[in-house]
Amino acid sequence: SGAHLTLVPEEPFDVDRVCRMIKRRFQHGDSHFICVVAEGASPDPASMTLREGGIDEFGHKIFTGVAQQLGAEIERRIGKEVRTTVLGHIQRGGAPTSYDRILATRFGVHAAEAAHAGESGKMVALHGTRIDLVPLDEATKELKRVPEERLREAAAFFG
Repeated sequence: SGAHLTLVPEEPFDVDRVCRMIKRRFQHGDSHFICVVAEGASPDPASMTLREGGIDEFGHKIFTGVAQQLGAEIERRIGKEVRTTVLGHIQRGGAPTSYDRILATRFGVHAAEAAHAGESGKMVALHGTRIDLVPLDEATKELKRVPEERLREAAAFFG
């Protein structure tokens, strides 16, 4: 995506740290900073308070307009213009690669075969290189999170 920072729900972000990262890039001559704010991302309550919009089906608080609120806070703290954009599905996906096209074809073939065999209440899923049918209730029984190990790896490489 070309982003300099991605904020995820698994780890509350510190607005002061975000501002330091932005300032550092500008001090090194960069003219822009791209920050992706994933759905469900929220700040450490000690660094910023967000407007809440209710509770989701997993019992988590829903925050509305996180990117816009964060953008306004960054602008206030560092004095630089901030532009926020909510991307649509096409913009988020980017142009498909050959891998994407082949995987989509494989998913389609397996889904069609499952439908022809009378399977229902299942979805196709990629496990390693194998495509399997997975019951929908199994696929949706718990919230999938970024594994802690992946967060540590990202922090080691990107700060």
